[in-house]
Amino acid sequence: MNRGCVPDSVHKYKLFSESVPVLVLFLHCFPVNDVNLLGQDMSNPSASRIAAVELHDQEPAGSLRYVDGYVGGTVYTRRIRGYFQRLRRKVAWPLMVLFFAMPWLSWNGQPLMLFDLSAQKFHIFTTTYWPQDGILLAWLLMISAFALFAVTVWVGRVWCGFACPQTVWTNLYIWVEDFCEGDRHQRIRLDASPWNWNKLKRKGGKHALWGLLAVATGITFVAYFYGITALLGDLLTLQASLEAWFWVALVGGFTYLNAGWLREQVCRFMCPYSRFQSVMYDQDTLVVNYDLARGEPRRGQTGAKGDCVDCDWCVQVCPADIDIRDGLQAECISCGLCIDACDQVMDKLSLPRGLIRFSPERARTDSILAPLRPRLLGYFSALAVLVGVMVYMTLERRDLSLDVIRDRGVHLYRLQRGQVENVYVVKLNNMSERERLVDLFVSGEAGFRINSRSQVLLEPGEVLALPVRIRLPVNQVVVSAQDIELHAWSDGEHLASQKTRFLGPGPTSAASPGRQGGGVEASSRSLPQRPRPHVFW
Repeated sequence: MNRGCVPDSVHKYKLFSESVPVLVLFLHCFPVNDVNLLGQDMSNPSASRIAAVELHDQEPAGSLRYVDGYVGGTVYTRRIRGYFQRLRRKVAWPLMVLFFAMPWLSWNGQPLMLFDLSAQKFHIFTTTYWPQDGILLAWLLMISAFALFAVTVWVGRVWCGFACPQTVWTNLYIWVEDFCEGDRHQRIRLDASPWNWNKLKRKGGKHALWGLLAVATGITFVAYFYGITALLGDLLTLQASLEAWFWVALVGGFTYLNAGWLREQVCRFMCPYSRFQSVMYDQDTLVVNYDLARGEPRRGQTGAKGDCVDCDWCVQVCPADIDIRDGLQAECISCGLCIDACDQVMDKLSLPRGLIRFSPERARTDSILAPLRPRLLGYFSALAVLVGVMVYMTLERRDLSLDVIRDRGVHLYRLQRGQVENVYVVKLNNMSERERLVDLFVSGEAGFRINSRSQVLLEPGEVLALPVRIRLPVNQVVVSAQDIELHAWSDGEHLASQKTRFLGPGPTSAASPGRQGGGVEASSRSLPQRPRPHVFW
């Protein structure tokens, strides 16, 4: 392997860092007295960057370029204005406002968003979901996965660059950092300067605001599971449980660490999405590309005629600290900030924009593009099917569920006074937020009737197991097992039904005359009319 200008000490460190990357990453992010724990002088930011081996024309084909991804200094991002920066803010601010405001919103006395784990129910907008609705959660996760796949195949990692929580909170923390310490060059000078009142004031103010944002994030996150008013009341009166304090501290601490210190390291080494994204890309995926033919050779070189002036603005604005001119890289989050920076430079030089732009890799060598290809259409088709099924299941969802279980007694059935009796356990679950008076009714091919309690009042969220006895005259039993169906009615509305089996002794000598004579006429198998509410049939 060609090591170029990378010192041997770095290679020794790399062998160690690959075995314990988390520990090295943690130590590397906290400088002590402006000296990095790895031995690099952090007072000079340019000295903390280890140069990569450049590939020149005279290098043999197939040679390797070694870049040590575990070593690097603090990333000082440059403040930039442009189309993609405005777009990022238009996406980030509504998401952040929604996150912080949602726990405070309520409807009819119920919060719009509350995941009540202790009561095993989720309040989402105006609907309450129970563990029985877990299939909807599974469909939601599948929809999210396929949406992520489809968008990635189409326009690359725009989720990472515009809407990922790590990106949104990092942008907020960088905004606070700019407000307290100034732009890129001001922050570099401030970090290199000795400690004084100005540096203490700026650094202290920044970390104080970071801490407030972290605490607000932790409290808001826990409020989605606890309730915002109850959580604030318990925290202020010191009556909150140890678990509540733990989760507030954990979420707040990781917010402060990830958005304030780790930043691009999370996307590089911790996020699994950046590792398998290359599997989803194809030659027609829209990615951030540098126009090599137009930009090279860069100006400032001997005989250079390219449009790139090698100003490094595209590197200085990149939150992932990469040089897009080196080609597509796994660290790129498709935020488009390098495009805004390059466009500003091109405007100052009176050159056309687009030296760096969103374009497919195929555009470099082929003028025929395929925006609609089978892979992309397959992802969007699967996504449409999943969304359709999810919508159908949500619309067909009822506020009452009914489960019928046969009694696990010794006898399959009982013979009593010319009647065959089966015993069932009917489990009723009221998944609404109001009381329901539920009537039970049985239907079948013969004269089945309920010989026990058939009307019950259910409290909001109540789950009730009700023993139900169903009888049939013995002379109407024509087979040993017959299909029956139990129905649940409430307020004149048919809410739920379930089929089960009615067991009997088999045909009797009186079965045929009973059906022709004084027996009950067989009912239709269509949905029965609502019965009159009473206790016994």
